[in-house]
Amino acid sequence: MKLSVIIPVYRVEATLDRCVTSVLRQDVADMEVILVDDGSPDRCPQMCDEWAKKDARIQVIHKANGGLSDARNAALDMAKGNFVTFVDSDDYLDDGTYAPLLSKMEGIDILEYAIADKLSLEDRFYDDVNTYWLESQAYNHTFACNKLYRRELFSNIRFPKGRVFEDAYTFPLLLKSAHNVRTTSQKGYHYCDNPQGITARADGSQLALLLEAHLNNNMPVDDTYYLRLANIQADVWEQTGQPIILPPRQVNHCLFKGSKKLKAITLNILGIRNLCRILKCIHYFRKPNRS
Repeated sequence: MKLSVIIPVYRVEATLDRCVTSVLRQDVADMEVILVDDGSPDRCPQMCDEWAKKDARIQVIHKANGGLSDARNAALDMAKGNFVTFVDSDDYLDDGTYAPLLSKMEGIDILEYAIADKLSLEDRFYDDVNTYWLESQAYNHTFACNKLYRRELFSNIRFPKGRVFEDAYTFPLLLKSAHNVRTTSQKGYHYCDNPQGITARADGSQLALLLEAHLNNNMPVDDTYYLRLANIQADVWEQTGQPIILPPRQVNHCLFKGSKKLKAITLNILGIRNLCRILKCIHYFRKPNRS
């Protein structure tokens, strides 16, 4: 088996057919598609079974609801492909996306490809995962969905059940097990914004878990990454009042422009705690209809 495509399914009646159709239209004969019905309370379980009857490449797992990580893990336990990829069931692919990507996988552990209208990438090979992490700013796009992985990377790695921002926990672990990463400018994945998704509606306690994932990932931190972490820390502190856990650091403000440069200068002079206070004040006065 060349490729295993894993699609978790939960409350996606409106988009499931589009997603599955786009995957089946890939020019990859030696492919399995694993639909994981994560205890969906709508017609999705029946829709999955109907798809399995139409195409022998489709396998269906029905399980009690356990969340996105649990659904992906269930499929990983049975995946047979040399390579594994994930598709969110409200997203879809362009025709002919996977075949040229698979042609680039010779000797590659992880291949990341661009996302239409969301993420652009260079055509580049990295034999050092730390260089990839910093120079491509991979910490901003740890998404599982726009990557192909050598399946062996998941031998001792699974997504954390019950965690939000599960990709931010898992992707650094996969990188630590990988010898190399390739990025390509090829697009083909269409990410569809979900206003009910965790990224759009994350609260302070959930952002605290995201910050924790970044601080515990054992990946290198440069000034640009640190400023990103400072933004997350400020949001967590503003929304929850939890103690500030981001270690202090001086950054090179000359690397930045505009508001980022001002933020870096403020950070250097006043420290992370006072930066958080200033950002909270700015957010307060920008709020509409504040009382």
